[in-house]
Amino acid sequence: MIIAEPDTLLVVAKKPAPGETKTRLCPPLTPSQAAELYDCFLRDTLDTMRSVPGVFREIGYMPEKALGYFRKLAPDMGFIFQRGASLGERLDHLLKEKLAGGSRRVVVIDSDSPTLPAEYIVQAFDYLTDSDVVLGPTHDGGYYLIGMKVPHSHLLLEVRMSTPNVLADTLALAESTGLTVSLLPSWYDVDTISDLYQLESEILGGNARRNATATHRWLSMSDLHKK
Repeated sequence: MIIAEPDTLLVVAKKPAPGETKTRLCPPLTPSQAAELYDCFLRDTLDTMRSVPGVFREIGYMPEKALGYFRKLAPDMGFIFQRGASLGERLDHLLKEKLAGGSRRVVVIDSDSPTLPAEYIVQAFDYLTDSDVVLGPTHDGGYYLIGMKVPHSHLLLEVRMSTPNVLADTLALAESTGLTVSLLPSWYDVDTISDLYQLESEILGGNARRNATATHRWLSMSDLHKK
């Protein structure tokens, strides 16, 4: 009997620290508040990952000394250090490492989208049955998810990250090299204060389907709506 190799779901994350995480939300948040909020994003993202069936769940973490924090946060998951100087290099390393290790399909998500629907992640794995690459577009021109079943390093190393053209440049490069790409529904990550207001409206507006428990609790106790 042939046993299918497992699928891996990875999240890229870093240990929350004042002045180092979610700095674009300051002001109006203080550095400590921004770190607290990102900790909530992480917890809700991990809960979303736990609701995706049939996958090995793993945290791509940084910095290297933060392993203890993540082990305490998610003892039920695996851990892999993000190696590389740039985001593209780190994503490439994570994908290549897991695919070389026997994973059939690997999907990587960000930790800035606490209300991301779990069904989008499930759909990503389904798309990889026929497509070379799957991407989850964000409203700001990037992507919240990338998945592959064979490494395609050029999509990560030859595209300038953290620009409004990341998705468009990635799609153009994939097309020029003969790769098929499937796109998930668009979603948003929380990088700016306008993103945060959108998140607050979504969560505190009573949308139970997008129930991000930790983030909901933090927003409910904050005075963000008064700022």
